[in-house]
Amino acid sequence: MAERERPLILSLFEMGSVVHLAPGTWTHPEDQRHRIADLSFWRELGGILEEGRFDQLFLADVVGAYDNTEDGLTTPVREGFQIPALDPLIVLGALAESTDHLGLAATFSTTYEPPFSFARRLATLDALSGGRIAWNVVTSYLKNAAQNFGLEDQIEHDERYHIADEFLDVIYKLLIGSWDEGAVVGDVHRRVWAEPESVRYIDHAGEYFSVRGPHLVAPTPQRLPVLFQAGSSLTGMAFAGQHAEVVFLGGGSTDSIRENIQIIRRHAEEAGRDPEQLRFVASAHVIIGRTEEEAHAKAEEIDQYRTSWDVLQKNGRSPNLDRYRDEELVADIIKRRDHGHEVLIRGWREGQTVKDLRSSAAGGGRAKNGLRVVGTGAQAADALTRWAEESGLDGFNIGNQISFGTIRDFVDQVVPVLQRRGLARTEYTPGETLRERLLGAGPHPHTTHPAARYRDPAALLTPAEPFDKRLTPAAS
Repeated sequence: MAERERPLILSLFEMGSVVHLAPGTWTHPEDQRHRIADLSFWRELGGILEEGRFDQLFLADVVGAYDNTEDGLTTPVREGFQIPALDPLIVLGALAESTDHLGLAATFSTTYEPPFSFARRLATLDALSGGRIAWNVVTSYLKNAAQNFGLEDQIEHDERYHIADEFLDVIYKLLIGSWDEGAVVGDVHRRVWAEPESVRYIDHAGEYFSVRGPHLVAPTPQRLPVLFQAGSSLTGMAFAGQHAEVVFLGGGSTDSIRENIQIIRRHAEEAGRDPEQLRFVASAHVIIGRTEEEAHAKAEEIDQYRTSWDVLQKNGRSPNLDRYRDEELVADIIKRRDHGHEVLIRGWREGQTVKDLRSSAAGGGRAKNGLRVVGTGAQAADALTRWAEESGLDGFNIGNQISFGTIRDFVDQVVPVLQRRGLARTEYTPGETLRERLLGAGPHPHTTHPAARYRDPAALLTPAEPFDKRLTPAAS
């Protein structure tokens, strides 16, 4: 196998909920997810990940319930399906204290809350963690989420990305433009804590937000936490090319992943960014045994406790494809804002038909929303390496099946194999920020990233280029 320039990015895909990607497995007698509201759960998880030299913990989130079905809240509440759900930012605050090296990524939506208060929370986490924070930028897709913030229905898909684009522009102005590097001097002789000429208002007045500033947190180790983004719609991929530093691809075939990577890199280049400054990870579901037979027996046992996805499909978690003709283009369904279009966009590519989508969902080699392997540690290491080579991926978000058995097996049996092959880190670098670890460059956003323009305070006086000009989806 070809030599890799960097080790694989290893991330654990989790959520502050009893159910994330493995519905029903909380009923397994060894599962510990009943402890999610206990700090000891997160301390134990963080300890396992640091033992395995994982790069980060990645927390998903929703701000609404999957109640769009005939029985309303009955199914999600009965199943514990992403309700109740803890606030991931607060969970990361606790983990910042109980871990020393682990990167900490939280999902936060740009659609319903104002950017100023979020910027303060985000920067506080980056400061307290010593620069280990990442933000997974999402725009939310649940109707109940919109209703929780005073709206009758969802904001239209593309408009949510317009809002997100301006939200990020405000974040960049606050975290990069409002304070100069070195503004804090702590000069007791002059009685100057921070140089007044190095702190300024941002005076942002846009279509969706009006923010005077200044930012209330002094420059942190990363200035701007690492930006993750997951979105495989045409607009979502253009948005990723504009803003994301690490792109999370939900899964599918290695061919479709490779195609999406190429499209997003092209968007980044068109936006004036260095496309090599982006990293790509996909979800992977890995069930490990000391023998292949043991692994399959373990997978079969887990499946006995798993809730059928059909139960959750009825609850609007996934679209019912039976209502669409085989020849219909997925892109056309999305444009019509048809029922389930928000979930459809997670696993499709341009030109794909409903028949193609059905086939990919039924195909082998992957689990729901991700690549899948059941086998020994060596077999899993082989599969991860092969998927990375075939698709161009930089790493994987490992999906949990049983807490803590899934990740314990991975750390004990897969990580050592990857380490021996030079595909996983053996030690952390003291004082390294998460951006330095994942991107291999400096602690601050790359010079071609749109946030970097605000290193020049004069840029605060110049409006950013209009959204439509910057996020026009490129031909795939």
